[in-house]
Amino acid sequence: MNLLECLVALALSMVLLNPLLKTSADLVTKQIQHEKSQGLISEAERAFELIGRAIRMAGYRETQSSQKTTNHSSKNPYIEIQKKTGYRGSDAIVVRHGLSNGIDLDCIGNVLNVERTKNQLAYQGFLVDRQAGIPKGVKVNGGSLVCQSLDRQGRIQNTTLMNGINSLLIEELKNPMQSAQSGQRLYRVELQMTDGALLHLTLERTFSTRNLP
Repeated sequence: MNLLECLVALALSMVLLNPLLKTSADLVTKQIQHEKSQGLISEAERAFELIGRAIRMAGYRETQSSQKTTNHSSKNPYIEIQKKTGYRGSDAIVVRHGLSNGIDLDCIGNVLNVERTKNQLAYQGFLVDRQAGIPKGVKVNGGSLVCQSLDRQGRIQNTTLMNGINSLLIEELKNPMQSAQSGQRLYRVELQMTDGALLHLTLERTFSTRNLP
């Protein structure tokens, strides 16, 4: 086989291999995107679990302490939606509730006790903020979903639950399953997520309060 035949054979091989190489590269790219997507979905489901638990707990009061907390109810609403106050116009939610006789946890897993309350009410908040530690002007993959709770001195502490959040949207819905006298509320919570490149996901869940007076 002379040099010309070798070059022809090499060219033919490249023609045949290029589609296979491109297909392999596409599969690897799709696999990476799938893994990123599953990672964001997994983190979002955990965030939904925490937000939903807080909404269900909003307004909870022990029978024997209900009179005490009632005195603070006008000053400390049990559930509050703050519209367009966060990163890229995201909403925020603040929930307050009393302690039960069992083991209560805040949004980062701390056991709630009297030290972690204010006016005998536990505090949990969820908002989206700019990712911490990123210099201004540097491109980031969305903001951070932040959980707020009280430390042992009753001060608000912030903990990042996940990154890659473009927006948190919270809307109160009409609840056909509850009578007007029941006082319970229904909320739709939507998370818009990104990896900062091609991946954009939107997930939403609906939660109802159970303990509002």
